Amino acid sequence: MRVVTWNINGIRTFRGGIKKALDSLDADIICVQETKVTRDLLDAQTAIVDGYNSYFSYSRGRSGYSGVATYCKDAATPFAAEEGLTGLLTTHEGAVGCYGNQAEFSRDELQMLDNEGRAVITQHKVNCQDKEEALTVINVYCPRADPEKPERKQFKLHFYQLLQRRAEAILKDGSHVIVLGDINTSHQRIDHCDPSDKDDFDENPGRKWLNVFLHGVGQEEEAVEAAEFSEVISTLPGSGGKFVDTFRYFHPTRANAFTCWSTLTGARQTNYGTRIDYIFADRHLAKGQFVAADIMPEVEGSDHCPVWGQLSCSLLPSTKPPPLCTRYLPEFAGKQQKLSHFFVRADQKSSLPEQSKTLPGSQEEEEKRENLSPVADKTGQKRLLKSDSALPKGKKTKSVKTASNPQGSLLSFFKPKVTNVIASGDTPVGQRENRQKLDAVAPSQISRTADVSATAGGEAELRCNGSQPCSSTEENEQRTPTPQAAKKSSSSVFWKSVLHGPPPPPSCKVHGEPCALRTVKKEGPNMGRQFFVCARPQGHVSNPDARCNFFEWVDKGK
Repeated sequence: MRVVTWNINGIRTFRGGIKKALDSLDADIICVQETKVTRDLLDAQTAIVDGYNSYFSYSRGRSGYSGVATYCKDAATPFAAEEGLTGLLTTHEGAVGCYGNQAEFSRDELQMLDNEGRAVITQHKVNCQDKEEALTVINVYCPRADPEKPERKQFKLHFYQLLQRRAEAILKDGSHVIVLGDINTSHQRIDHCDPSDKDDFDENPGRKWLNVFLHGVGQEEEAVEAAEFSEVISTLPGSGGKFVDTFRYFHPTRANAFTCWSTLTGARQTNYGTRIDYIFADRHLAKGQFVAADIMPEVEGSDHCPVWGQLSCSLLPSTKPPPLCTRYLPEFAGKQQKLSHFFVRADQKSSLPEQSKTLPGSQEEEEKRENLSPVADKTGQKRLLKSDSALPKGKKTKSVKTASNPQGSLLSFFKPKVTNVIASGDTPVGQRENRQKLDAVAPSQISRTADVSATAGGEAELRCNGSQPCSSTEENEQRTPTPQAAKKSSSSVFWKSVLHGPPPPPSCKVHGEPCALRTVKKEGPNMGRQFFVCARPQGHVSNPDARCNFFEWVDKGK
């Protein structure tokens, strides 16, 4: 079996459709994070994908924020599924259970930890060496510790602690456990593009938690000689945990293996990133069933890349998905309509009575028809009002004075009135007759300032001015600019003098290339100020192709 995890930075970023993206990953279980979709915005195309069954967790407080989803192939249908880590969101049969000791958390804290839609758990059955065993997959999107919000640091640590208690409780119950997703912390220095910039790198609380959660093991053949392996393992961080970082298990010394890059600085071009997306497995599963694990930096579409793991065991699918499966949601099972359905234009064909089926399918089409080509009925008679036809014979009614021409669109009131124009719908005979009439008019009858347009034949508009030869409109406008053009020109000059743009960008000192303009968005005394920096992507200081340290404020006086 094969599992994949990927922070997709918005499920709508799947180009070419969700099914195509899932198929291209070629995995039995695909876990995605940061879907940025809430239940009210979840559509059938995203929730129900042919060949897969899906399980979602949504943010309860913010729209377009957080969210995770697990897609399982039909051949990998789980036996149980659950949203969240606490159990408070579970109101159905088919839950995974095993919540561990939550005594140190209040109910409000537990509710807050699950309200952001950061975990989905699915439980499967696998065949490992002719033995049927349980395998639980915990798909998580761990919080980010915002430096500007100290309370989020504590929130992140609480989430880590809750995740560890739940994973270890399920493991203790007899199931194998895989924890995968965006953990939002790079574990070791080798997992960071520039750890030297951080003096307190090893003191980071997230790294300290990973040292406790993980068991530091790696492939003996790739790390060190077998005789020295046990001695080295005891010195590695995380030597006492119950889970293994499967990527480091197979690639203990590979450097520059990152899964996340800043899109604002173009850091992916110089591979200036961090490894914060993982597949953790319990020690026995990692050593006994995992055969390979790696990252996929070549796959684009997000600021993260996918991570995959391959196991030798095979999946035993359930005959029926658990109740959390999205296909059972009332809005997709045909039991309940979404609120948005009440604002969709109804099909008026079905609501029309039998006798009016000959009318157009929608009012909008009828309006377009009347506004674009207003014509009378073939019989030349006025249409009868419903109220007139319903009145008994002999009853006198007030006659309503109607215009001879049907009402046009609102745009017709703003169009210039054109005279002596040949209609585009005339037949060639009609065009010749109109031209003959025009030729029959004496020259003295034509105003010296009149404009004659012959648009039906596709001819250019001509302007005749007495005895002077006719010239094209374009030439006349060039000779004598209209008052509107002169006013527009003077207005443009005025606004350019008042609202001048930033000065031309300077060249950076190292590369001699034009700099890029940036704006300070961080709150503080410089918020809103503009500055110039080297336009190259961010990278390590030793990389000559990376951004240099050029910096210059934009002078407001220029």
